[in-house]
Amino acid sequence: MKNLTNSTVARQNILNNSYAIEEINQAVGVEGIVFEKQYRFLKNQIATFFEVDERTIERYLESHEEELKVNGYEVLKGKRLKEFKLLIKDTQVSDISVAQSTANLGLFNFRAFLNLGMLLTESEKAKTLRSIILDIALDTINKRTGGSTKYINQRDEDFILSYYKEESYRKEFTDALHNYVAMGNAKYAIYTNKIYQAIFKEHATEYRQILKLTDKDNVRETMYSEVLDLISSYEYGLAKLIEERYNKKGLPLKSIELDSLFHAFENLPLWVPLVEKARRKMASRDLAFRDVLHQQLEGYIGAVPAEDFERFLGEKSKELAARIDEAKDVFKRLKERE
Repeated sequence: MKNLTNSTVARQNILNNSYAIEEINQAVGVEGIVFEKQYRFLKNQIATFFEVDERTIERYLESHEEELKVNGYEVLKGKRLKEFKLLIKDTQVSDISVAQSTANLGLFNFRAFLNLGMLLTESEKAKTLRSIILDIALDTINKRTGGSTKYINQRDEDFILSYYKEESYRKEFTDALHNYVAMGNAKYAIYTNKIYQAIFKEHATEYRQILKLTDKDNVRETMYSEVLDLISSYEYGLAKLIEERYNKKGLPLKSIELDSLFHAFENLPLWVPLVEKARRKMASRDLAFRDVLHQQLEGYIGAVPAEDFERFLGEKSKELAARIDEAKDVFKRLKERE
């Protein structure tokens, strides 16, 4: 089980998942005072709930101020503080008291409340809350993906087109290997693995093991559209370079020549931002959605943004079969152009 107290990424992946937050909210059922259409909690309310001293809350506010602010903690001043004071006065909530002389007031919303609960090590309640949060976050992803995240990448509306076009670029690459490289059939696997290793530091067998794929699973059917697009760029670019070198030489390339060509190609500066982006998305999404760690890409892991949770879990995300039906006309038009 993930240790939320030690992992900023794990905390943020939960807090960015609006579907999980909604389920957690229903399960926890805490209510503050509604201000600007959100439940808000004062520091003393938070301390009471977690059964800790207010000074403990203050310490966490000092040590994790930026993170808590990103997730909804704020300090009211001026007009908004006056409005909050009037709201308290009008509603006459017994456990909330703010002196009229107060010039600024810290408020937690529900996300910031959960954020603090993921951090607090001094509270047994917080420890219990963390267990509930983790269970619900995992259950939410499983429910919205039908119990399997192996093909969660296919719920992205960009997947179908990226996958289809990658097939045509793949054929350009394999044709170039077939026509212009003097090697046996092992060349297809060898240089495909070289592309994989250049992009995400794993060859196909390692990738299969990490994602626990069977022999029947097609590796590329599990890849995100951004990764497929980058593979396509490598395959098409290499195919053209191999053909160009063959035409200049007039003879098929030997393996040592292709290795040299590949080395120069993968070290072109233009690949750096594209490869880094693909690595970040693959490593971060697989950890968040599939609970899979790509050890070679551990340094690229970050929190998955809220829009990605919508992209892969939201109402607009659909299963592959439904997308194929919708994409038939697109496929037909693309075929006619070829």
